[in-house]
Amino acid sequence: MRGISTLCLMALLMGAAVTEIAAAPAQVRDWNKVEIRKPVDWCVRGGLPNFNKKLRAGEPVRIAYFGGSITAQNGWRPQSLEYFRSLSPSRKADEIHAAIGGTGSELGAFRLEQDVLRHKPDLVFVEFAVNDAGTSPYRIRQSMEGIVRHIWKVLPETDICFVYTVTASNIPDLLAGRAKRSTSTMEEIADYYNIPSVSFEPEIARLVKAGKLVMQSSDQGLTRVSGDALNLDSDIAVDKDGKIPFSKDGVHPYLNTGHVLYTGVLKRAFPKIAEAGKPGPHAPLPAPMVKDNFENAVMLPLDRKEVTFSGPVEKLPLNQAPAKLFQNRAPGCVKLSPGGTMEFKFKGTKLNLYTLLGPGCGVLEITLDGKSFPRRLIDPYCTYYRLNTVAVGTNLDPEKVHTVKIRLLDEKPDKRAILFERNRPDFDKNPAKYQPIDAYIGAILLVGELVGQ
Repeated sequence: MRGISTLCLMALLMGAAVTEIAAAPAQVRDWNKVEIRKPVDWCVRGGLPNFNKKLRAGEPVRIAYFGGSITAQNGWRPQSLEYFRSLSPSRKADEIHAAIGGTGSELGAFRLEQDVLRHKPDLVFVEFAVNDAGTSPYRIRQSMEGIVRHIWKVLPETDICFVYTVTASNIPDLLAGRAKRSTSTMEEIADYYNIPSVSFEPEIARLVKAGKLVMQSSDQGLTRVSGDALNLDSDIAVDKDGKIPFSKDGVHPYLNTGHVLYTGVLKRAFPKIAEAGKPGPHAPLPAPMVKDNFENAVMLPLDRKEVTFSGPVEKLPLNQAPAKLFQNRAPGCVKLSPGGTMEFKFKGTKLNLYTLLGPGCGVLEITLDGKSFPRRLIDPYCTYYRLNTVAVGTNLDPEKVHTVKIRLLDEKPDKRAILFERNRPDFDKNPAKYQPIDAYIGAILLVGELVGQ
């Protein structure tokens, strides 16, 4: 139960076949098709030899935790950091907190330089499978392969490890021996680039199957029991029935239960993975699997000379709410009020805007190459502000100069109706919070380059 599945060895043996397919022209394969894998605890592949060498020697190491809200919690991230410190003679292991709730690998590809690479990590944990669960395999491939290739182009001796978390909705498939589609897609990339992976999925599914864990339950009235009593590595909290409550919402684990289990899997996996491979650069890179991957994705500031503004527009300091959410995440923040516009031209294949979603936001009108469409900046979760992206154009002609105009409409959406029913009491109690219809933009996210007006 605690060992590595033979399926992992099979995946390694199949690597040459995957490489041959990937090296063929992109049109030979439908990149939205993916073979669903059987869940395994971890795959060693090329290991983490550079990181492990520095860690065991007591040299300072930096670990980037790159993912969504599950990694942003004070759970497996700080717990595993303390574990790595315990393995270092000097305890000199620091984290790069690069996790943003509600975001997936696509935004990750664009924010990689800003949030991860400029800090020069020795190891990058990449955790996006849950937030990418509804994303097409093709888009996952573009983003995840782009992340891998970008990391190794800039920092060829930095090690990478994919991490897969789990939600209550995944359990039926896991019990049937099927990993998430997003996990399976990422495993193909891990095979191709010989990247180790750790999955928390099988452990949680095993405990559910054994009747030892409840995916959604209260954390009230818990008692701490010895891990030995449940055949676990660590002591853990249980309810009055002796069962482990995993989370309140089926997604975000409790720090003293679900996250303890996650960390336990990683601690069992690391000694096996870390010793594999030989230290040295991850170079040269093979031909890309998906030729239009996002390895050249960039985050561009709004004060570029190619970008023009008109109407009610205000540059906000990053110590002022809600622009403060962009602090250390984007080069700045511009607030558009109704009628405010920004315009620019570019050549490239993909364009997004780095924005906020929130209770005081409105509706953008985006005009790309003469065609206009709306983008609403509030969703059912928006009792608070959070970082997000707005899609402007994708699969664009890279040789064409594209023209884009962004305008904030003087239009007030029915915000109460948009909110989840559970969030509508907040609207009723705080109507003034929902009155503004502004837009907050932090950066241009582009696979390509800006061109002059």
